[in-house]
Amino acid sequence: MDERAFFSEKPETRQARYQCPKCRRTAEYGIRWVRRSKKDRLPAGADEDDRAKFAKVRDYLLRVDDEVVCKACGRKFEIPSQHSLMFLDQIGGLPNDEELEREISAASGEPGPAPEAKPALPARFTRKPGGWK
Repeated sequence: MDERAFFSEKPETRQARYQCPKCRRTAEYGIRWVRRSKKDRLPAGADEDDRAKFAKVRDYLLRVDDEVVCKACGRKFEIPSQHSLMFLDQIGGLPNDEELEREISAASGEPGPAPEAKPALPARFTRKPGGWK
C-alpha cells in the first residue's frame, strides 16, 4: 500500500527568514509546505505489514518550494535543504524567539532587554515651517 494512503494532505504557507547569498540582505519569505496528517483509521484492504507501518507514521510537513526570489535584488536563490521535511511533534514544543529571550533573562537574573528609545529629532524637523520666501 502507498504511504499517501495513510495521510490526508493540506497545503500550507509558513514564514521563514533567509539571507540572499548575492546581496546579503535578510528578509521574510512565504514558503509553501504540504501538511500530511495521519488519517483516523487504516485504509480498507490493509494487511499486517500495512498495520505495522500505520502504527509508526507521524504527522509531518514537506516543503514544496526549493527557491525564492530575493525581495531586494530580484535574483532567485536556493533555500537551504536541511529543513525540507519537519515532523510536527518536533515543531510543537519549540518556543518562539521572544519567549526564549524572556526565559534566558529570567534564569540569568538580569532584567529583560529594555525597549529601544527613539532618538530625538533634530530641531530642523520639529520647528514650524515658515514657507518659501
